[in-house]
Amino acid sequence: MNRRYTSAHWGTYEITDTPDGPVLKSVSDDPSPSSIGNGWVDASRDTRTRVLKPAIRKSWLASRDRGKRCSNDSFVEVDWDTALDLVAGELKRVRADHGNEAIYAGSYGWASAGRFHHAQSQMRRFLNLIGGYTYSRETYSHAAAEVLFPHITGLTNSQLQAQMTDLQTISEHTELLVAFGGISGRTAQIASSGVARHETEHWLSKAHERGMKAINVSPIKGDYAAENAPEWIPLRPNTDTALMLGIAHEWHRRGLHNEAFLHRFCNGWPKFEAYLTGAKDGQPKDAAWAAKICDIAPEAIRELACRMSTHTTMIALTWGMQRADHGEQTLWMGLTLAAMLGQIGTPGGGFGFGYGSTDVVGKRSHRIPWPAVPQGQNPVDSFIPVARIADMLLHPGQQYQYNGETRTYPDTRLVYWVGGNPYHHHQDLMRLEHAWCQPETVITHEPWWTATAKRADIVLPSTTPLERCDLMTNGRENGLVWMSKVMAPLGEARDDHAIFADLAKRFDVQDAFTEGRSTDDWIEWLWTEGEKAAKASGHDMPTFEDFKAEGRLTLPASVDRRILFSDFIADPTGAPLPTETGKIEIVCPPIARMGLPDCAGHPTWITPTEWTGNAAPQDLHLISGQPGTKLHSQLDSGSHAATRKRKGREIATLHPDTAAARGIEEGDFICLKNARGACLASAEVSDGIRSDAIALATGAWFDPQLINGTWTCVHGNPNILTLDKGTSSLAQGNIAHTTLVTVEKWEGELPEVKAFEAPEVTSNL
Repeated sequence: MNRRYTSAHWGTYEITDTPDGPVLKSVSDDPSPSSIGNGWVDASRDTRTRVLKPAIRKSWLASRDRGKRCSNDSFVEVDWDTALDLVAGELKRVRADHGNEAIYAGSYGWASAGRFHHAQSQMRRFLNLIGGYTYSRETYSHAAAEVLFPHITGLTNSQLQAQMTDLQTISEHTELLVAFGGISGRTAQIASSGVARHETEHWLSKAHERGMKAINVSPIKGDYAAENAPEWIPLRPNTDTALMLGIAHEWHRRGLHNEAFLHRFCNGWPKFEAYLTGAKDGQPKDAAWAAKICDIAPEAIRELACRMSTHTTMIALTWGMQRADHGEQTLWMGLTLAAMLGQIGTPGGGFGFGYGSTDVVGKRSHRIPWPAVPQGQNPVDSFIPVARIADMLLHPGQQYQYNGETRTYPDTRLVYWVGGNPYHHHQDLMRLEHAWCQPETVITHEPWWTATAKRADIVLPSTTPLERCDLMTNGRENGLVWMSKVMAPLGEARDDHAIFADLAKRFDVQDAFTEGRSTDDWIEWLWTEGEKAAKASGHDMPTFEDFKAEGRLTLPASVDRRILFSDFIADPTGAPLPTETGKIEIVCPPIARMGLPDCAGHPTWITPTEWTGNAAPQDLHLISGQPGTKLHSQLDSGSHAATRKRKGREIATLHPDTAAARGIEEGDFICLKNARGACLASAEVSDGIRSDAIALATGAWFDPQLINGTWTCVHGNPNILTLDKGTSSLAQGNIAHTTLVTVEKWEGELPEVKAFEAPEVTSNL
């Protein structure tokens, strides 16, 4: 009997039909299956939260009013033709009056693990056919890396992570793993193009069984699996750059750095050396200096430096490290530290970025260039760094610095958002509320009544991945999955391709959009093109029908180990890096020539705009990492996400001493607050966190209510508190992890959580 499967960003599942509905179970060969999928089916079937019919915001429909966009306005349900006519009319109006640059198309790549029903690709394909749009660059995940790495390594962030030393090699050769930000199984559950098998924790366990030692450098002890017995250095948040400088200075003082490596494979060592020793600015970046900044003992820094210099050491940084003020510096200094040790290009030593931040980093897989839906060419050359959306909406015409350019924010009149939830991943959400009311029209495709859907003018109900067939192919995975349809679409939901195909008809570009192919034809086309790529890489593939019948295909894992920069180290003349100097840029001439006040030409310690080093005694550093029971805000309405809540509130973790000083006990409800807003949570007391920090995961559907004059997310979304500022004028990435808050026990009745309530909807025009 044929088995049926589906796949997600958090794993691959076998489908079983029961009298009570479909049941998903992680495939048996997954060594570390994720629990996120436990809430997938019930969240997808939840008629309470699903958008069931096209809906138009009532005040916008009556008078094109945008002032009530963020004020719990009601909606009017309409038929699909009416809704699509309104969408087409708005697109045509804005194009005619203001040009295509005035259309901002926001989207993200996490809507589905399927290659065809990839919301971002479908949206871009359509908009490119009607004249283009203003787009975003980089990601909220690692924007600083995406801008920095091409300058200092010559490789894009994607290329660099694809070449990262594989985890199997680490399991066999690394003696000491120094994990800045840890390596968490919580984030290793996911991958943006789907997960066939989770391997990160498997290979780390193998490494520890062999005897590898790990040091978790993080304010949170749980950022590295406890069963692997890591040592814990609980440094002050946002001070990793200073710690690395202190280690580097100790090596230099004791002559433990590899001078020959630095001169042969790196550019600019003497200039950076002058900064490190204090010859340039009078301040040696020694262990005593770093200890005061990091709030750890100088002896601990010296001991760590000694251990790193006497072992095969992998210096690993998580994606979250650079989501902080001046986040570029932490990455740059991490690579510089590895260069000083001189183990780059060796098995088990060197530099790593992203291990555990997503499951595919470090997998031994064949790099097959699987095809994607062709998007065409955008005729508009207008873009913003992805995290600068509120700035764009609030300040049209204003100039800003980005990657050596002076750019100007466009005058955005229409926002078209598909496959994402900015009210999850953006910062300072009350500022975004204000910005969100500036454009004339907001259109979204959404399966659920998320905060973004409730703040749109036109909401088109889209299907979930369980309501359609698709093909999961991930260029860093060895597994392919035929994603079978699990359930019928709820209400009148349509997939994004069908929506855009109907819109394309209204612009006379339907033939160009569909190319005469049905959805099934497109998916088979993707398979055929993928088959060619696989065969070119030496892999025999089954027929498409045989693949669908089997449901899964696992290609043999690559037997070749992968070591970052190994070709360059083996032959720096014949295989130079594609940087300006052909070397690793400790000093980067292109960045130095930019003359940026907040990003010098070499790694530098710069005091964060908010940190506990000079804060008031009652201030705590907010750590808002990814949740463990859902992907970002996806499935927050499901049953599994509810297991990590109390009375519908998210759970925040704080130290026993911190809790006691504020009269807080386990299970109490607390209020986190700063000048930007407030949010409620339930207290979890643990000694696995620094006493000057509090951890509250992201992902709660935004539910702001005005309480005693303060906008408060009663559900527990920490992004009402986070700071909306760029990492620097180089990358302009987000700095969600640079945030101070005060915390106090909540007294009185708890306000009702309304995040999962659909807005008032009528069926009368």
